[in-house]
Amino acid sequence: MPTLRWPFPALLSWAAAWGLFSGLRQLGLEPALALAAAALCGGALALLHQARWRRLIVAGGFPLSLLITGAAGGLPAWVWLLPLLLLALAYPRRTWGDAPLFPTPRDALLRLRDLAPLADAGQGAQLLDAGCGLGAGLRELRRAYPQARIEGIEWSGLLAQLARWRCPWAEISRGDLWAQPWQPFALVYVFQRPETMARVWGKACAEMGPDSWLISLDFAVPEVPPLATLALPGGHSLWVYRPARAV
Repeated sequence: MPTLRWPFPALLSWAAAWGLFSGLRQLGLEPALALAAAALCGGALALLHQARWRRLIVAGGFPLSLLITGAAGGLPAWVWLLPLLLLALAYPRRTWGDAPLFPTPRDALLRLRDLAPLADAGQGAQLLDAGCGLGAGLRELRRAYPQARIEGIEWSGLLAQLARWRCPWAEISRGDLWAQPWQPFALVYVFQRPETMARVWGKACAEMGPDSWLISLDFAVPEVPPLATLALPGGHSLWVYRPARAV
């Protein structure tokens, strides 16, 4: 929803959740189940927003409005914990210091075949999306390197499971991207945040092998000149590094 001016995306998300709740109730579904489905819908729409405070507003808007209007009368008190539980599963406390959940735009990585060529067109090469979220980056990596072996790692168990469903051809693990060794990978792709790029660079230089590639969407490594940069539509940019050559 990045093309709509705030708060219209939030209003549309709340309207979608309300529409689903009302429709399910008209079909005779129990109130608790209708609320859970609508809250899940609102939570999924919240993940489309980049700023954490906007995600919280979008995810919490429907349950809060339902409570205020009294439309959910008769629901047991524990039902109101469901939206918070869904948000915690999607964005656990451990990930708050890393990048906010925001998907890799479509076609953002297509030029990587020219900017970061892999031997034998990537046949059998191992690529990693470090912090793969819902799998948008995994899909774009596959479009750029269709013959490579693509892996992802994600701390959120819920997001990792959804990414497995969206990308059954990828090997996705639930874990800590900072603890996972990067030695096996010919290319590591990150969509982090400015505050963590120095740590990304240090890990890449310490662990990645000769002729490997580090690719960052939107955020540069501070004080390190990239091998190449590419401006993308929507104000995005791609930064290409050779970490093994910096040590």
